[in-house]
Amino acid sequence: MTGSDAFLSLRERMLAAGTHPSADPPRVEWPAGLPFNWARDYFDWIAAGNGQPALRVIDDAGADLTVSYAEISRRSRQVANFLAGHGVGKGDRVLIMLGNVVPLWETMLATIRLGAVMIPATTLLQRTDLEDRLERGQVKAVVTDAAYAERFDGLPAAPVRIAVGGRHPGWHAFEDSAQAGDEDIGPQTQSDDLLLLYFTSGTTARPKLVAHTHASYPVGHLSTLYWIGLRPGDVHLNLSSPGWAKHAWSCFFAPWNAGATIIAYQYDRFSARALLDQLVRCGVTTFCAPPTVWRMLIQEDLRRWPVKLREVVGAGEPLNPEVIEQVRAAWGLTIRDGFGQTETTAQVGNPPGAIVKAGSMGRPLPGYEVVLVAPDGAVGDEGEICLDLSRRPVGLMQAYLDDPDKTAEVMRDGYYHTGDVASRDADGYLTYVGRMDDVFKSSDYRISPFELESILIEHAAVAEAAVVPSPDPMRLAVPKAFILLRAGHEPDAETARSIFQHVQARVSPFKRIRRIEFADLPKTISGKIRRVELRKGEVDRVSSGARGPREFWEQDFPGLRSATSG
Repeated sequence: MTGSDAFLSLRERMLAAGTHPSADPPRVEWPAGLPFNWARDYFDWIAAGNGQPALRVIDDAGADLTVSYAEISRRSRQVANFLAGHGVGKGDRVLIMLGNVVPLWETMLATIRLGAVMIPATTLLQRTDLEDRLERGQVKAVVTDAAYAERFDGLPAAPVRIAVGGRHPGWHAFEDSAQAGDEDIGPQTQSDDLLLLYFTSGTTARPKLVAHTHASYPVGHLSTLYWIGLRPGDVHLNLSSPGWAKHAWSCFFAPWNAGATIIAYQYDRFSARALLDQLVRCGVTTFCAPPTVWRMLIQEDLRRWPVKLREVVGAGEPLNPEVIEQVRAAWGLTIRDGFGQTETTAQVGNPPGAIVKAGSMGRPLPGYEVVLVAPDGAVGDEGEICLDLSRRPVGLMQAYLDDPDKTAEVMRDGYYHTGDVASRDADGYLTYVGRMDDVFKSSDYRISPFELESILIEHAAVAEAAVVPSPDPMRLAVPKAFILLRAGHEPDAETARSIFQHVQARVSPFKRIRRIEFADLPKTISGKIRRVELRKGEVDRVSSGARGPREFWEQDFPGLRSATSG
């Protein structure tokens, strides 16, 4: 069996299963040692003579460019020849720092063809981060927009430098690739050859280098296709910035695995109304966005937009039940949650047609055997989400490159350890509890920040919330909520009292929020809340005896304390 045969067979089974949600999901197995190159063995097959749109790039200024499968296949061969002409070959590392522009997709396909290793990078990176990536990534070539080229001036490494959309001294012009030949070039690649490196977002430490292969993302993302419910001919919009793993998940591999059209939406400043307008104008049928975006969307009257959506999903952080209910009421669609990491493809999710349980992120997706491991190593119904390495998922990373100690730590005891905690019910549904370093104890009770955050955003004044432990001399720690308010609400005592009352009416006394601070929430550049920063700030602040400028404690409201025990 060839790599092409194996992939196409698995793809067809996955697509067929997706149209019959009551059927058992197909098994995902990939033969070891099989030669495979996704660009050549799959993409060229689906692109041959195919004039259907593969990619449509739009922006709020009116730009609207559509490229067919056949055309982007041809252009990627030209770019591969262009890169090879400048000395880029198999195993060479190429840092790609582009926004949502057509050359991004052309270059990614081209590096796959060459057997080169792509390092996607966000355009938000500045010189310090870039120097780290160039050095640790051992980068040979950089492809970036001409407007960002000066950020690399004077930095070592990357002898091959290519600028898109303009010229910069010492750089080659990407546009010259249009003069290159379009013959297919590049060596055969094996499934376990290195394909891409991702620098993780670094919420707690220096970013790690996540290594994926020619199988782990191209083949592994069939689980993502299944979770989203993508079908041939779909129009798919995923709101994620280039440079992050979710962009490769749902703006590259999964939709093209299905034969769908990718909508790439480029904007300078996010606007919920502008996004909703584009969903309607482009006839989007499948849509994925992080919870932060969903929370902004529900602040609009969604009924005003006659969308053609069939499937809506969320990923990045758990979805709060209140958000799901508001979208269901407006559009009659259920946002289906999913869970995965940069190190994997979609591991857990609610696929189309499955019963969605409130608060649950679903069940393991095809290709993943999930076990929950307690701190003492026992496997049960609550614990760290782990993957059984005796049935190693094809979508799992190869390793943390050049860090055998970190790799050994997450691959210990026969499991891959995600660092996330969940519980499992009798039907096999998993409910997210939190990151292992986010869950904390208060008066010897275990507190899940996510549970409290879900309750907080049900309050009409709360746009976003993050709950962390605040040191307390009696209880060790108490739950404190950092809250970003919706427009029209004041960060005053009246609002704080209302939020305290809202939470007290919905949780057991030992769980209730004891402190509230109205503030902006620190986030990584990928949009995840930096709870580690909030926790550290609380330790420093409490030790000094200071309060935040807009902070309220439960004892500021004596009537609240007498309303409940605890």
